[in-house]
Amino acid sequence: MSALAKAPLMDLYDGMNKTERARAIDLEAMKRAGQIVAWWYEKWTFKLADDLRYTPDFVLQKPDGTLEVEEVKGFWRDDARAKVKMFVALYPFPVRAYSKAKTHSGWDVETFR
Repeated sequence: MSALAKAPLMDLYDGMNKTERARAIDLEAMKRAGQIVAWWYEKWTFKLADDLRYTPDFVLQKPDGTLEVEEVKGFWRDDARAKVKMFVALYPFPVRAYSKAKTHSGWDVETFR
């Protein structure tokens, strides 16, 4: 048996909270349907200022090659919203924030760019 056959399957959702996992499941379905090419969880960290960094929850690649950033929040803390606003001012990526909708079964979406 080859080493690959013995390797454990990677858990795509390892380290995520419940809300992040729900969004990741949606992103994986979008990937399999060809709506996006790829998605990454907490893969990159961006410098906003000296000693201030921002790590988006998700970065996804669309079929045309463009990248988009997504935040998933159960609720917003003031510092998290401020970091997203700084990120949008410094970097050219569209940012959307997802939170579980309280009035329906989908997501509430806030667009920052």
